[in-house]
Amino acid sequence: MSFLSAILIGLIIGGLARFLFPAQMKLGLVLTVLLGLFGSLLATYLGQQWGWYAGAEKAGIPAAVLGAVVILLAVRFFKNPA
Repeated sequence: MSFLSAILIGLIIGGLARFLFPAQMKLGLVLTVLLGLFGSLLATYLGQQWGWYAGAEKAGIPAAVLGAVVILLAVRFFKNPA
C-alpha cells in the first residue's frame, strides 16, 4: 500500500508544482508523478543536509512542491539556456 500512496502523493505534488509553475512543457501522468517523487526526494535530501530535518524525517508537502518547482526550473533552464 505504501507504493500506491507514494504514487498518489507524487501525483498531487507534481500537479501542484505544475499548477504553480505553468511552463509550456508537455508532461504526461507518469512524468508528473516522477516530478512529484523527485521533488520530494530533493527537498528531503536538502533539508537533511542543511539540518532542517532529522535523519529519518521526510519533507512535508510544501517543501516537496518547492523541490518539484526547482526541478521544473532546472529542466527549463537546461532545455532553453538562452
